[in-house]
Amino acid sequence: MLGSMSNTEPSPTTAPDGIAEVEAATHSPERSEPQVLVITGMSGAGRSRAAAVLEDLDWYVVDNLPPMMLIPLVDLMAKGSSIERVAVVVDVRGRQFFSELDKVLVHMTEAGVAYRILFLDASDEVLVRRFEQVRRPHPLQGEGRILDGIAEERSVVATLAARADLRIDTSDLSVHDLAREIRGWLAHDINEVLRVNVISFGFKYGIPLDADHVVDVRFLANPYWITELRHLTGRDQPVRDYVLARPGAVEFIDRYVDALAPVLAGYLNEEKRYVTIAVGCTGGKHRSVAISEAIAERLRARGQLVTVSARDLGRE
Repeated sequence: MLGSMSNTEPSPTTAPDGIAEVEAATHSPERSEPQVLVITGMSGAGRSRAAAVLEDLDWYVVDNLPPMMLIPLVDLMAKGSSIERVAVVVDVRGRQFFSELDKVLVHMTEAGVAYRILFLDASDEVLVRRFEQVRRPHPLQGEGRILDGIAEERSVVATLAARADLRIDTSDLSVHDLAREIRGWLAHDINEVLRVNVISFGFKYGIPLDADHVVDVRFLANPYWITELRHLTGRDQPVRDYVLARPGAVEFIDRYVDALAPVLAGYLNEEKRYVTIAVGCTGGKHRSVAISEAIAERLRARGQLVTVSARDLGRE
């Protein structure tokens, strides 16, 4: 269940999630307004997972921070620190420090730092089951039952729950569903990007352990047997020209990149943010290097964030 209650909704900002080349300029780049996201709610409702999602979105995340310690960080942000977006997990584990959060929120308003509150909740039944599954006590149950701790926590966080900008009931949500809810809420702040790593390798040295896709380009003629090309690599233009001129090479690259389109979109939808495409030939020096570069070029042209590496270059 997704509900939204806004108190001081900040103006949306855009922070591209990716790596771009920036030309030298005579003026300083425009800086985004500092933002703070307070992640709080019931113990066992998914705060740690929410923090991980924000971390993946390049927020600076601090878990279980006493609220008063947030003030120096907020002051640094207001003065132009390189940290522009902070997500802080605040909960009853802080005990007496939790009551100081109101003062910190007032301080952020006075400092001109926009903040939002994300409150995570779940039914008592679900929370009990989650604590029993991990075999850990509720932080406030003391000598009593888990339900006693949950009841006390609800009374402690009631005021904060009422002023939250977003409340998410995670009772029926998987970890991926929760991530989608958070990303949807922050959609105006982020540019959804899948990070694609294209790596060339030699089959004689083994397939990369982290490969999500393995491409075998040994169906192409090997430049190794051309005397003039043997000492070069797939990064050299003569080898690249030779490999791409082989029958079926360009057609294979184009069709493979076309086939990847729905796969990469599906990864984003399923909360997978990184994918490794391993392109292999015999030694990882000629064909795989040239083809991996060509695949990367086409993926970049389609708006993907791509890095290219050659694992086995120089091993021969």
